[in-house]
This record gives sequence, structure tokens and C-alpha cells, in this order.
Amino acid sequence: MNNKTIEKASEIIHSKSNYIGGGMEGIATLTLIDENGYPVSSTLTISKTDGIKWLTFLTSLDSSSAKRANNNSRACVCLNSSEYHISLMGDIEVLTDEKTKKEMWQEPLSYHFKGPDDPQYCVLRFTTKYYSIYIVDGDLLDKGLL
Repeated sequence: MNNKTIEKASEIIHSKSNYIGGGMEGIATLTLIDENGYPVSSTLTISKTDGIKWLTFLTSLDSSSAKRANNNSRACVCLNSSEYHISLMGDIEVLTDEKTKKEMWQEPLSYHFKGPDDPQYCVLRFTTKYYSIYIVDGDLLDKGLL
């Protein structure tokens, strides 16, 4: 485990979270397993993070991502650019408790939901188990268990 690589990757992910950066710059590819056992990828905006330890995404209970996460918790989150490639593998859960929904609520969500109490609004929380990171600046490369 290279702490310098993990720290740099954590900084990148944190800078892309919607709470910090806003806009569409915090898009990550989330890969989940569908009902037929095949991986399916979609892009979602990162809401909040704790470095590479966990990331959250905001969506609807009716979304395919929430349905897939409820059926199979195995997931992968990938962020990449010409400067880095960060793959995080782990588990995802669908959170609907009032405290989490209020903590994660962002005003732009009011276009899709009535508020943090909307029964369709939910939080996807991804928790990393292992990772593969390559960062061009400093030629940092690491993979391992978290």
C-alpha cells in the first residue's frame, strides 16, 4: 500500500465531489451487476466522499442503479482522465434513512424530488474493498486491499 498514491487519489476524488466542485466535473462510472449476472456501467455524479474509502451518489429508488444495487451489492467505481485512472472495487448499498437523505440533500435535486423527505429519493453508498490506481504526475501506481 502506497500511502502517497492513496492520498493523491483521495484528493482527486474529493475535488470531484458535487459538494466541493459542483457541476458535471464529478462524474464517475459505476458498474453494477444486472438481473442476468452481467456488468452494466452508468455515469453518476459523485455527491460526497471520504477519500477512496467511500463515495455516495444521489438517485431515485426507481432508477436502474438503485434496483441493481438492491439485487447485488458488488460494484466498481472508475474515474479517469489523461492524468489518472482510479478503479475502486467493493460493495454498494441503497440508503433511505431520513438522517442520511437530509445530510446528502443538495438544492439542485429539487428539480427531481420534492425534498429530502421524498420517498423516491435515495443515496447509493459505495464502500471500497480494494483498488487499482495510476496517477501520471509522479508516476504513482498502486493496487491492494483497503
